Amino acid sequence: MSDYTLREWARLRPLMHIFKTARYRAVDTAYRRRPAVVGDVGAIMREIAGRNVLVTVAFADVNAARWQIALLRHYVPDVVHVIADNSPTPETATRLRHVVEAEGALYLQLPPNPWTGKAPSRSHGIALNWTWHNLIRPAAPHAFGFIDDDLFPTAPDDPFAPLAEQDVYGQVRRNGERWFLWAGFCMFRFDKVAGLPLDFGQDWFIGLDTGGGNWEPLYSHIDLTTIRQAETRFVPFRPGLAVEDGPLQWVGAWLHEVGLMGRSDLFEEKRDSVEAIIMPHLAAAMRPFVEKETAASS
Repeated sequence: MSDYTLREWARLRPLMHIFKTARYRAVDTAYRRRPAVVGDVGAIMREIAGRNVLVTVAFADVNAARWQIALLRHYVPDVVHVIADNSPTPETATRLRHVVEAEGALYLQLPPNPWTGKAPSRSHGIALNWTWHNLIRPAAPHAFGFIDDDLFPTAPDDPFAPLAEQDVYGQVRRNGERWFLWAGFCMFRFDKVAGLPLDFGQDWFIGLDTGGGNWEPLYSHIDLTTIRQAETRFVPFRPGLAVEDGPLQWVGAWLHEVGLMGRSDLFEEKRDSVEAIIMPHLAAAMRPFVEKETAASS
């Protein structure tokens, strides 16, 4: 409450924010009570119990899913990879499911999202909360992480390694004295957060995007100066272009397409650039399978 100015109090803005926050939480609570549309949640829980699990909240991008699954299998082989499908239509979800199952990742189709087409960040956050409450917390993995669906490793990496010395790890975003881990690359030690009222949604009224809802229950109790953070930088996808017109993000050796940022008329060219960067890595990821098939046929 102390964050509000006298002028904002006079305009009853705190009360409006309290009302809207209660509404958002009610929508979130009702949503996470709904069952998965497709997928055996119990079977996936048994797969991830006691292990390290990466969960991707996917959104209708078939090519990105195919690339990410192959590259995770090649460069991050000791994790269980789950696709939580937040696609907007049954048709796009069906196409994505066929790709995920063919590539060997675990698949869940989330319930129809009340924020799809209205508020992308809220849609993402409510999908993360559904996954936390219905899959991760009851399964009790050793550690878990969330990654964006257009994030691709380009070198061997263990994103859970820093958790040997700290409770959380990822790419930090700040707003004044407050901070949170970007929801597209965030890792957690399960035993350190299992009993907390986590909220992977926004806390937009204090300037924190998706994942920022964990400021109060989690991040506010961690001294940011004592933990290792994921290094990150933004670059244009081709020379001579302003970063804001066509950004790519590097999180260590992970390439993030940043698909919703930049000029929309450059999205297709940016996707081609991403494909060109990761193509040698995809070829390396597929080589063992090609060699195996060749040996089997000879």
